[in-house]
Amino acid sequence: MLSSAEIEARLERILPVVTKPGRYTGGEYNQVVKNWKTCDETGATPLRVALVFPDIYDIGMSNLGLAILYDQINQRPDALAERAYLPWIDMEAALRKASVPLYSLETHHPLAAFDLIGFSLPYESLYTNVLNALDLAQIPLFASERTQEHPIVIAGGHATFNPEPMHAFFDAFVIGEGEEVIEEIIDCLQTCRRQGVRRAEIIRQLGRIPGVYAPQWYSDWYNADGTFFRLETLDAAAPRTIVKRMVAELPPPPTHFIVPYIDTVHNRIPIEIMRGCTRGCRFCHAGVISRPVRERPVEQILQAIEESLANTGFEEIGLLSLSSSDYTQVLELVKAVGERFGAHGTRSKQPLGVSLPSLRIESFSVDLMDALRASRHGGFTLAPEAATERMRQIINKPIATQQLLDTAREIFARGYLTLKLYFMIGHPSETLEDVQAIADLCKAALAEGRKAAGKRVEIHAGVSTFVPKPHTPFQWVACDTVEQIRAKQTLLKQELRVRNIELSWTKPEDTLLEAWLSRGDRRLATVIYNAWQNGAKFDAWQEHFNYPAWMSAFEKANLEPAFYTHRPRRIDEAFPWDHIQTGVRKKYLLQDYLQSQQGITRADCREQCFACGILPLFADLRRQHPGDAWKCPPVRPKNPLPKSI
Repeated sequence: MLSSAEIEARLERILPVVTKPGRYTGGEYNQVVKNWKTCDETGATPLRVALVFPDIYDIGMSNLGLAILYDQINQRPDALAERAYLPWIDMEAALRKASVPLYSLETHHPLAAFDLIGFSLPYESLYTNVLNALDLAQIPLFASERTQEHPIVIAGGHATFNPEPMHAFFDAFVIGEGEEVIEEIIDCLQTCRRQGVRRAEIIRQLGRIPGVYAPQWYSDWYNADGTFFRLETLDAAAPRTIVKRMVAELPPPPTHFIVPYIDTVHNRIPIEIMRGCTRGCRFCHAGVISRPVRERPVEQILQAIEESLANTGFEEIGLLSLSSSDYTQVLELVKAVGERFGAHGTRSKQPLGVSLPSLRIESFSVDLMDALRASRHGGFTLAPEAATERMRQIINKPIATQQLLDTAREIFARGYLTLKLYFMIGHPSETLEDVQAIADLCKAALAEGRKAAGKRVEIHAGVSTFVPKPHTPFQWVACDTVEQIRAKQTLLKQELRVRNIELSWTKPEDTLLEAWLSRGDRRLATVIYNAWQNGAKFDAWQEHFNYPAWMSAFEKANLEPAFYTHRPRRIDEAFPWDHIQTGVRKKYLLQDYLQSQQGITRADCREQCFACGILPLFADLRRQHPGDAWKCPPVRPKNPLPKSI
């Protein structure tokens, strides 16, 4: 294994000849470099954690989850955390040619020298990148081939709520939120190290931590028709179900964000103002797995902004959540940000940029638009998802078309020139008439804009393709066929050849990949490995997505891709992800799915509780004393905003 000094010597020859060498140097402002050999207080060796985002630096640096864990781990006196990202094509080739393993940015130690490697998996198209990262790190890809000398390799993130397609490559998965469980994982590994525990026993003990899934202690069984039958435990101590971890109260957010040397996808301070969503959109995976809603107090958010600005020099903040305009004090917050961080709050003497990336049409108001206008907000994004009221009832997003057009008119009337509208095609029961309505709605929104602000206004229509995700009411339905997807996209391309309307869409092959990997079982691990061997990597990048490599991978594994995408699931069918408990009962999801077929909508959970299961499931998990009962953290009813449209 190369030392950090040897890696640095070889990097001196490599970095001058690759694009954007700032991706690979480390040394950024606010990075944390701790003593690699001894803890400051105890003198013992710290537990060394490598946090890996399996895509390039430009994207991974904006991942808030890793930033939270990086800050939290480095506050411990007995542990350290460093970062690693996947190198771009030219850097990968240079590393392989020079026999330089994937290394951390802080100290340039090879990843194989760490005790724990934690991957963030927010979406499925990163799977082959994980294999590429492990291979570059010179760590065996398959967990079964790792020895006592290798790091423990774990993963967390939204994509791990169906961990089975990646079960062969990880020692353990963290299901749910990481702030509390990471402390327990580090404590467990520290104890095991002091006691000289062997690798298999370490993984067994990790699997006993609530919310941690160790797949090697389970075996999969299938029916004669190839459908999943059950997951059997191979160890008496292995839990039959893995209940997601959740923090009852959001801790204070990090404020010492690392300032990158190069432009990243989001050059801003990310502040999570709320976690969870009560809307119940039936297609939304994140809305299910992040329940219940927890909000941060306004003053805590303002304090975090103030500290972050002083610590970083950024001049834009992102107020993040699944539904930022559903934050109960959103108007108060935006006004307070404008008052406290006006032109005098930045060196450039410009107002602080504020972005609210998730705005609901029905919770929008004139006052909120006016408050955002003072903060250099460049445009707005609204997500009607469907363009007919029939389809909105099916997906449980009941918004009147006139309400959307009224909102668009108010946006343009205040001087904004760009409106982004997000839609999905491929919903259950969708017809070509429903797709035509998307084009009609975009044209109608443009017309409203021209009335209010003239011919300079623009509509950007983003049309993705629906994937029936696990743990959602639509997990029983099939994906749209490629032929249907192409027909719907062709219709939109023809209808939206209109000046000042820009259309973007998702390639059908990209949708199929997401569906295979999100809805798959353990047999998909072989497909993923085969695809990587065929050259698949950077699957989320259009220029690198290798569809033939995946087709060949399925053929070699003797699996039919359509089995995972184009067949409806039986009502009584067992799912490969049933052992992962989100807190929302499968019975509730089925009831919601059946209601969708009748066009029945559910109200916002803040208005009426539908007993989804989140409260009973967590009743015993957050008790500090035997007599205490855990209950959903209180969320104030939404205040009616003045001048609501």
